[in-house]
Amino acid sequence: MYESDLLSQATGDTLRPGGFFLTDLGVKSCDFLPDARVLDVGCGCGATVERLVSLYQLQAIGLDPSELLLESGRRKNPDLNLIRGQGEDLPFPAENMDGVFAECALSVMEDIDQALNEIFRVLKPSGWLVINDVYARNPDGLQGLQELKLDSCIRRALPKEQLVNKLVEQGFKIVNWTDHTNLLTQLTVDLIMAHGSMTQFWLKTTSCSCSCADSDSDSVETRLVQAALKQVKMGYFQLIAQKDAHCS
Repeated sequence: MYESDLLSQATGDTLRPGGFFLTDLGVKSCDFLPDARVLDVGCGCGATVERLVSLYQLQAIGLDPSELLLESGRRKNPDLNLIRGQGEDLPFPAENMDGVFAECALSVMEDIDQALNEIFRVLKPSGWLVINDVYARNPDGLQGLQELKLDSCIRRALPKEQLVNKLVEQGFKIVNWTDHTNLLTQLTVDLIMAHGSMTQFWLKTTSCSCSCADSDSDSVETRLVQAALKQVKMGYFQLIAQKDAHCS
């Protein structure tokens, strides 16, 4: 999805709801000193990295598994520090970062627990974590969505309570959680204008391995996706957390 232009038609290079609005809000919520070292996990083509460097004078590094997106970012700005890697295996020593941004990144990772463990490891004590992502407002609808095996972020969306518990168990202190579903709603409107419907957008950007015996399998698939999305009530949030000052 992120490597195609289906999403960027509505979002530009940020590839997420609200553009830089939550990025700026996250920076202002964290007590970063000048030249603080921050990591953007799932940086895409580096739009956030460029903003953190140019607007906030932070030492920002971007990490993403897509060489295609990274190369696009390097062509636009060769000075950006963009490296290839996985969120579940961060190539940095322990206690190396003052902050980590994960913007629409956790929900596309195969192992969220390992990714959070790695983020915790590379953060300095009292280091900041900023997460902007989708979440399931109705946890009871998750099973139906997961059964479709959609290869996209919506399949791995977690309920608020489950994500908060994971962070607390790691040793994070939750500083703030804010619902920003209005940003997701606006992006939904933009995507509908571009693709006809949200269901069509998801079907274009993902492979659905649900078994559809009906001869009109596309119609069956469409109805299944529509029903699952309606049931789960997808939302969007920002979470600010801080690593325990006594953890290392």
